[in-house]
Amino acid sequence: MFKLEEIPMFSALTQEHIKELYDQTHIKHFTKDSIVFYEGDKSNYLHILLDGSIKLYKTTPKGTQIQINRLAAPSMIGEYACFEQQPFPASCEFVTDGTMGLLPFEMVYKHLNNSDFSLEIIKSLTGKVALLSALVHKETVLSSEAKVADLMMQKLALFHRLKNNEIASVLNLTPETFSRIMTKFKKEGLIKVESHIVTILNEDALYNIVETNTMKDCTNCIAHFKEQIGYKD
Repeated sequence: MFKLEEIPMFSALTQEHIKELYDQTHIKHFTKDSIVFYEGDKSNYLHILLDGSIKLYKTTPKGTQIQINRLAAPSMIGEYACFEQQPFPASCEFVTDGTMGLLPFEMVYKHLNNSDFSLEIIKSLTGKVALLSALVHKETVLSSEAKVADLMMQKLALFHRLKNNEIASVLNLTPETFSRIMTKFKKEGLIKVESHIVTILNEDALYNIVETNTMKDCTNCIAHFKEQIGYKD
């Protein structure tokens, strides 16, 4: 489990201040699938993920989850809601067993005059804005095939570590849609899957799917690759 001084935001503080924060931080342990807070909840605490991984998601009126992000320790959670004194804009759920530190927000305000401390908060907030921008692009622009191709090129390790239904959840796709796309990629010779390990065979074709937002426009790219390797249907 991470300690407060191992988190960039707190590393700039003196040991005296670190001890003060430790004394004020409430440590809570969670099991997998436990809810930390729901969208719309209010809190006077800065949530600090000390151990494990969580997912942040919004829920549509029909009850469908739209996953915003997954975060691993150490991470700060819900800074915006605390600074703006607004309800949490998303729900937070552990995807592993883990530990959360709850620090009264008044203690954060107390140390804002430390420039390094404040800078790390700003960096965390701007990082969340970048993640939100990427999510909006993914959900409003990319096709289902492009989502899978993009994640495969950006974070191939996820395909080795997570189950198919978990990857589908990350992409906000149904397991059936994700499975259908993976089958299509394998059939077209873009990837191969052996013992749950995904190997990219044609990175250019995957890149083209993301750029053109469709598989139809990458037909020539796929055909050219098949010709190079002597692939036959």
